[in-house]
Amino acid sequence: MTTTTPPIRVLLVDDQPLVRRGLSLILSPDPSVEVVGEAEDGEQAVALAHRLLPDVVVMDIRMPVLDGVGATEELARTLPGCKVLALSTFDMDEYVVAALRAGAHGFLPKDVSPEDLGAAIRTVHAGEAVVAPRLLSRLISTYVRAPVDTPPPPVDTAVTGELTPREVEVWRLMATGLDNAGIARSMDISNSTVKNHITSIFGKLDVRDRAQAVIAAYESGLITARTGGADQAGEQV
Repeated sequence: MTTTTPPIRVLLVDDQPLVRRGLSLILSPDPSVEVVGEAEDGEQAVALAHRLLPDVVVMDIRMPVLDGVGATEELARTLPGCKVLALSTFDMDEYVVAALRAGAHGFLPKDVSPEDLGAAIRTVHAGEAVVAPRLLSRLISTYVRAPVDTPPPPVDTAVTGELTPREVEVWRLMATGLDNAGIARSMDISNSTVKNHITSIFGKLDVRDRAQAVIAAYESGLITARTGGADQAGEQV
């Protein structure tokens, strides 16, 4: 007897009706996705999300009444099972950081391809974080790059002190853009061991996913211009 996986329930949020219509048309051929509703601002998005209980909210960042960052923060607080994928024409670093800090599981520019949008929805639905390569690379550069003669900031031992030395190394490799397989190869350990370390790291750092762990690594001083590089970043983090 075969079982059919139910489609991912998606709520589209954008203040422009044409954008919402375009996103709906892009997603309609994908049998793994079902658009269950549309909202034109963040306040409406929060209300609809509580009523429709979507799996994923595709959220514009700049909107009237309540912007996407505020709506994402509210959904992360009140509907933690609902994943937010942020979209924006304005792919500036501060928007990426603000969205991820608010609780978004991903951030993509609006010119993303239909294939990449569908893949990103499936990725965040699975609990992983996804950021477009050009945005993640620039984000890493913003945090990492510093004048050559600038000494690296001290590592915040209040943060790293709770981690074992091996967990710190896994965290550092994660922050440079390596996936689980890359971390496993670099440290000569199994993928399952890497997953166990990452679960422990998330708990000790009180972060939800890799995207937030990456930001925490930069802010703690664990990653500097001498230990990380934007060219290592991929799309999924």
